[in-house]
Amino acid sequence: MATTIHPTAVVDPRAELAAGVAVGPYAVIGPQVRLGPDCSIGPHVVLDGRVRMGRGNRIFPGACIGLEPQDLKYTGDPTEVVIGDDNTIREYVTINRATTHSQQTRIGDGNLLMAYSHLGHNCALGDRIVIANGVAVAGHVVIGDRAVIGGVLGIHQFVQIGSLAMVGGMSRIERDVPPFTLVEGHPSRVRALNTIGLRRSGLTELDGGLQFADLKRCWSLLYRQELTLAKALDQLRATPLTAAAETLVAFLESSLQPGRRGPIPGAR
Repeated sequence: MATTIHPTAVVDPRAELAAGVAVGPYAVIGPQVRLGPDCSIGPHVVLDGRVRMGRGNRIFPGACIGLEPQDLKYTGDPTEVVIGDDNTIREYVTINRATTHSQQTRIGDGNLLMAYSHLGHNCALGDRIVIANGVAVAGHVVIGDRAVIGGVLGIHQFVQIGSLAMVGGMSRIERDVPPFTLVEGHPSRVRALNTIGLRRSGLTELDGGLQFADLKRCWSLLYRQELTLAKALDQLRATPLTAAAETLVAFLESSLQPGRRGPIPGAR
């Protein structure tokens, strides 16, 4: 398929647009932008700085991707935004490039960023994540595969959110969100396992249900017993763990290390 560019769009001749790219009215594409096949760039979209996209991404009107980070430490270093395949980035989403030389803000494949969400510098998103409307993600945040982030909330810088986690809307996320869990509140608390998300992912049926049963065992020891988190993790380490349980335990152990935000506590 041919590349199509609306006559009112401003596309630098040095930008690289693959076959099938469609650029809408009044879009602006800078000289360091590289777009893979079949990307759709909507009206009034701005792509500036070093932006690399894979194939089949849909960018809706007013989105701004690759502009300078909102970071006073930024001194003009050549940083970039790297986006995978088949992402949907809705109206007026902003995605900033990284701060320091050769660093990246990264988005994987198949993600949905709803309208007015913001992704700060140096963030790293996995695959098939849903971020709802009006979510502000600060710098250096890491979000794992298939996490769901509810609307109108803020995520503190350097927070990590595990895979298949569910964050309720309007929560305050200032610490790490463990994988497979449901977190909500102000202050936020771990409320339960994300049972619906786990069922939809097929994890509840893996190994005849053993993976899910082991997650429930871990959940009970971590959040329903009168133990410190460190002691609960020590007890779990003394037992065999399935792959899902290992992911949960390893995430929590890492979150407790110096320099990390620490995990969100459970509701008591």
